[in-house]
Amino acid sequence: MAMTVFYPVHDHLYVNLTNQCPCNCTFCIRQNGDGAYGSDSLWLEHEPDFAEVKEALAKWDISKFTELVFCGYGEPTERLLLLIETAKYAKTLPGCPPVRLNTNGLSDLIHGCPTAQYLAGTVDTVSISLNAGTEKEYLAVTRPKWDNAFSALQKFAADCKQYVPKVMFTVVDVIPQAEIDAAQAVADSLSIPLRVRKYDS
Repeated sequence: MAMTVFYPVHDHLYVNLTNQCPCNCTFCIRQNGDGAYGSDSLWLEHEPDFAEVKEALAKWDISKFTELVFCGYGEPTERLLLLIETAKYAKTLPGCPPVRLNTNGLSDLIHGCPTAQYLAGTVDTVSISLNAGTEKEYLAVTRPKWDNAFSALQKFAADCKQYVPKVMFTVVDVIPQAEIDAAQAVADSLSIPLRVRKYDS
């Protein structure tokens, strides 16, 4: 069976480049099944290369979608160079919609260097999963590989504001209101909007 690299969600086309992720979030949708929003399995047989991504993209008319979203069963910035190459290629196609990156914000830790500048000119929106409003709760809920992940994602978010037109934080509504309020305070301190999204949306 063919791998699911692209899958539609409402009027958005999602891009599933990797199953790698440095976090083990308590509410991760990967714990619920093999796919999302009625998609085929998002578990990849292998990590696709650019030729495979191009071949998979050729089956879709991206002009029919309102957004191209890098978000699958892994952290997209694990494949940062492929993400950028894919986004640049997509933007050469007729009617390419705006490009959004859904990320845990830990790209700098994954790659060991600042990475926001690589998104310039290729990504229109960066949506960063804040997940909590305090470091203690963030580490408990997100369970990342690194103890300094909470501060690293905030630095990445601040850096993104220099290179990407639209930057936002998100939290899922399964966390207590006190944590949502604390997350709002973090977002306000960086002048970045916070979106409270429904679980699985």
